[in-house]
Amino acid sequence: MKEKTLNKKPNGMPMLILLAVLYIAAIAGAIFCTVSLEGAENNGGYIAGAIICVLYIMLGWILFGGLKVLKPQEAIVLTLFGKYYGTLKGEGFYWVNPFCQSFNPAAKTKLGQSSDVTTEKTPAAGAQGFTNAKISLKVMTLSNAKQKINDCLGNPVEISIAVTWRVIDTAKAVFNVDNYKEFLSLQCDTALRDIVRIYPYDVAPNVDTTGDGMADDGSLRGSSEIVAKRIRDKIQDKVAEAGLEIIEARITYLAYAPEIAAAMLQRQQASAIIDARKMIVDGAVGMVEMALERLSQNNTVELDEERKAAMVSNLLVVLCGNKDAQPVVNSGSLY
Repeated sequence: MKEKTLNKKPNGMPMLILLAVLYIAAIAGAIFCTVSLEGAENNGGYIAGAIICVLYIMLGWILFGGLKVLKPQEAIVLTLFGKYYGTLKGEGFYWVNPFCQSFNPAAKTKLGQSSDVTTEKTPAAGAQGFTNAKISLKVMTLSNAKQKINDCLGNPVEISIAVTWRVIDTAKAVFNVDNYKEFLSLQCDTALRDIVRIYPYDVAPNVDTTGDGMADDGSLRGSSEIVAKRIRDKIQDKVAEAGLEIIEARITYLAYAPEIAAAMLQRQQASAIIDARKMIVDGAVGMVEMALERLSQNNTVELDEERKAAMVSNLLVVLCGNKDAQPVVNSGSLY
């Protein structure tokens, strides 16, 4: 079902004045006809007039039901005897067919960090209040709750997203799905699970995240922009039938699940230590090579292979050790 916009001018104020004047005229006419019946010989016309005025007084309030007030970025979906009548858009004071009803099945549904629904209360509404059936066309935010999902390696991770969205087709939103807000929330959950299962939390070997059959460096932690874009596109595909537009999706929280967080922290620490040690060893080997080269160039001392091996061993111990070396001075001969 496609949206049908009612191209109506804001005619609410003239109609309100007209209906008020007619109501006052009906009351005055009923009083006049009742008073005139006492002295009139032919009172048939006065009786008919009084009946018409009384009927209008009793039923004329129905016409006031056609008055609608719209604020900026609001819309009302109207149905007439069960059929889609049209959508009223644009701020202003309108009058429509009083038998039209506002329809919004998601009027009472509230989403996290989304101010699209408010429960308004009028002074005469009492404790139960009045539900606003208007549809907000503003840009809104859905803050998805944390979910525990296994990544492509089977590691449980906790992740949550914030989705920026808006309604672009009111007819699809209210008629194609039962509740477009609950539908959006559910599709965000399923799309998030579908995408997260493709990626590892951190870069892992032999993992294909793009589907081209080649291993790549994609990960949830390192490719957050790409992951967010894929989540956004996935959600958009799922909610297009509901007349919704997904503007943006962002990862707001990402961490290992508590049951493996400590083990993964130790793994990261071990990896960092190995990388640091590798850097230290590479630097130490370079310094040893430089020392031997300088000694041989300047003919400072001639060392045989055994002495070179001992020197290399001593230098590596000094350069790669965790603690400062304690030098020992040899006052005797090297041989």
